[in-house]
Amino acid sequence: MERGSERSFYVEQPHAMAADDVFARLDSSADGLSAEEAAERLKTVGPNRLPSAAKEGLLRRIFKHFHDLLVYILLAAAVVTMGLGHWVDTGVILAVVLINAIIGFIQEGKAEQALEGIRKMLSLHAHARRDGQWVEVEADDLVPGDIVRLRSGDRVPADVRLVEAVNLRIEESALTGESVPTEKRAEPAESQAGLGDRHSMAYSGTMVTAGRGEGVVAATGPATELGRINKMIADVEKLATPLTRQMNRFGKILAVAIVGLAGLLFVVGRLLHDFTLDELFLAAIGFAVAAIPEGLPAILTITLALGVQRMARRNAITRKLNAVETLGSVTVICSDKTGTLTRNEMTARHVVTPEGRYDVAGTGYEPKGEITRDDRPAPLDQHADLKALIEVMAMCNDSEIGQEDGQWKVTGEPTEGALRTLARKAQFDEQDFERIAVIPFESENKFMATLHRVPGGGRRIFLKGAPDRLLDRCSAQRTAEGSTADLDVSRWEQQIEELGDQGLRVLAAAVRDVGDDKDDLDLEDLQQDMVFLGLVGIIDPPRPEAIEAIEICHQAGICVKMITGDHAGTAKAIGREMGIGDGQHAVTGEELEDASEDDLRRLVRENDIFARTSPEHKLRLVEALQANGEVVAMTGDGVNDAPALKRADVGVAMGVKGTEATKEAADIVLADDNFTSIERAVEEGRTIYDNLRKAIAFILPTNGAEALVVLTAIVLGFVLPLTPVQILWVNMVTAVTLALALAFEPAEPGLMRQPPRKPGTPILDSVLLWRIGFVSILIGGATMAVFLIEKRFGLPLELARTLAVNTLVCSQAFYLFNSRYLRESSLPVARLLANKVAWLSVGLLAVLQLVFVYAPFMHHWFGSAPLTPRHWLIPLGVGVGVFLLVELEKTIVRRWWTPVIEDKGASA
Repeated sequence: MERGSERSFYVEQPHAMAADDVFARLDSSADGLSAEEAAERLKTVGPNRLPSAAKEGLLRRIFKHFHDLLVYILLAAAVVTMGLGHWVDTGVILAVVLINAIIGFIQEGKAEQALEGIRKMLSLHAHARRDGQWVEVEADDLVPGDIVRLRSGDRVPADVRLVEAVNLRIEESALTGESVPTEKRAEPAESQAGLGDRHSMAYSGTMVTAGRGEGVVAATGPATELGRINKMIADVEKLATPLTRQMNRFGKILAVAIVGLAGLLFVVGRLLHDFTLDELFLAAIGFAVAAIPEGLPAILTITLALGVQRMARRNAITRKLNAVETLGSVTVICSDKTGTLTRNEMTARHVVTPEGRYDVAGTGYEPKGEITRDDRPAPLDQHADLKALIEVMAMCNDSEIGQEDGQWKVTGEPTEGALRTLARKAQFDEQDFERIAVIPFESENKFMATLHRVPGGGRRIFLKGAPDRLLDRCSAQRTAEGSTADLDVSRWEQQIEELGDQGLRVLAAAVRDVGDDKDDLDLEDLQQDMVFLGLVGIIDPPRPEAIEAIEICHQAGICVKMITGDHAGTAKAIGREMGIGDGQHAVTGEELEDASEDDLRRLVRENDIFARTSPEHKLRLVEALQANGEVVAMTGDGVNDAPALKRADVGVAMGVKGTEATKEAADIVLADDNFTSIERAVEEGRTIYDNLRKAIAFILPTNGAEALVVLTAIVLGFVLPLTPVQILWVNMVTAVTLALALAFEPAEPGLMRQPPRKPGTPILDSVLLWRIGFVSILIGGATMAVFLIEKRFGLPLELARTLAVNTLVCSQAFYLFNSRYLRESSLPVARLLANKVAWLSVGLLAVLQLVFVYAPFMHHWFGSAPLTPRHWLIPLGVGVGVFLLVELEKTIVRRWWTPVIEDKGASA
């Protein structure tokens, strides 16, 4: 062993090494370390805690929300208006940018809080042997080579190689995903054993549920399994959402087009009409202002924020705005099993006695559900065989169930809690039983035995445990009459196999009457003459509502994959019940370990169930799916899920049973731990995407029409029908009032029967691009026509421009009702009246336009002029014409343009 600064305490695969070899490798012994040696090692390896990540400063956290091309376009618009000296418009645009950043700042928070959640899982104190004496030390001060002891209720303070384990069981579901506490023993495990199969190790942050143990600290702080997960979360890169990618691409195209056309306009105006440089400069600014959709980022943010509010009402709390929309494009949902698809509450499903098979209804620890045989109720007073078995399971039991905050919970072992619930469902009377002696469960024996004084006199040994161990100790089985018959070993082995194939954990019961003078109990009493009573099949049951939600996901073209740390048999059984995969095949962690990246991409395409997975496996599976072009949502509740949740396009954490680390790594937290809420979230995401497309298809024709007006005026050499500030007014009032109404549109019928849109599909397809161009020409042409005709009739310039503005605004107001249904007709009265917010928006717009036309200060700021009643009829008539022509265009498109029928993104 090296000394000094080069001294190393790293132990590779301690779970597979003999205890003496671990001691030797760590230069330690069963007597522990001296206080002096421990202090020296602490200087070398550092404290036993997870490192704190560098935190972002407040200003950085705020300003990162301005790092977006659409925001840059808004800021460019603000600079333009500032250059024109229109400070009111500058203030409005900057306010929109600021609100956008504030909403993002509040919703997102700090992703680094995930690391804090994991740190809270670490133990605060530990019992260590120092200088040959047991002392309580700070968990931070533990070092490799320390000897620690573990007791029931302790949180394991470091990664510990066990050297002694007595009935030791540790709850590792947060780390491995396995729903049942793991039995621990001191013998080495296989070198290739997965995390959940390393019976010789106790891992930092897990909880001791029963027994006691001692071990040598093999790893502390960042070197522990928890530390590795912590580092994985910190290292995982977060992908851009589909919406972010599409809007960035759209923004870049728009920016290039605006700059290019503005330059072309400048050259054409100079060459064809010999405009002055000042005139051309102002015209180019007017064109840029016309083409920039100032309201689009605000509408995008507001639509997402409204979606977040609707999600919260449906028990899904969104931590990051864009995650709601991303859910709408999800193609694969990767779900953990324990606590997500299942209840994480062990439940007895079947009871098998020599007389037959009983089925048990109900799920979880709530003692509600009927026990039946051949679909008929089976009361204990009519089924002595069932009563005898339940008597053993209820009395040879150290757990209790009870209600806490309206929920039934178990105190003690989950498996024993399931048996206690079974007894309550059967209305078994536990009174008048008195326990005299007990042999507690030990992993070496795999059974528990008690000696009881029973009602009516007499004493009886109750034995409960692994079926193979009990069959070895039984020479007979109970008959219907209460007598005994020869033990039918082959039949019981067949029953055990059948229950095991269903993913059930199987326990057996046996009994023997003894004399009244029997006061103690030892293993010799259990060696022979026990009477076999039968079997109980226990499972962590699927959530019934999750089964329905998975079916809806399948109808929506979304593949659901189960990724769990539990055993393959259990995973396949749950998969069969829930409709995941074929129920026959499960890829194990060992297979994933040996798979190349190409093999992994093939495996995730061909399989839906993955068992005995580690945190690294889950992360690799998500990455492989993303490499295949999938948009991935990952759900989970354990610390082991956190890295994969952070990497996924959408991470969904369970709010009730989820760890803090998982919640903070996730984009969405389900307040009710209900898989159904995920399906609803997907539907909400699709609705939001539809509404965003409607908003874009509504807003852009305004900009297109304005740009067309300015461009035509320069090319043809006549005075601008709209000034830059008037263009800004139209852009802002239509976006703030009319476009906002589209954010309140409900989900279209049949939305969850459509397949998800393909990743990379442009937000504007060919049909919407045609619609935007058609409406832009329609509204722009009508605006120019009104302006030029009224000018020819001698109308003053300010009045003609005011009329042109009103024509634009009225056309947009009528087009709003076209936009509510992208391909279906908007003419039916029920559809016209369906969205009350749309009518309120039109009313608000009318008030704003009246202020624009008649308020003297608006005349000064925007160059408007008061209109006569006759003038109002013109824009209203144009608006009606636009509405009817767009409805005609939709009819033609529905009948003769095939792409719109196949368009998955368009609203039905």
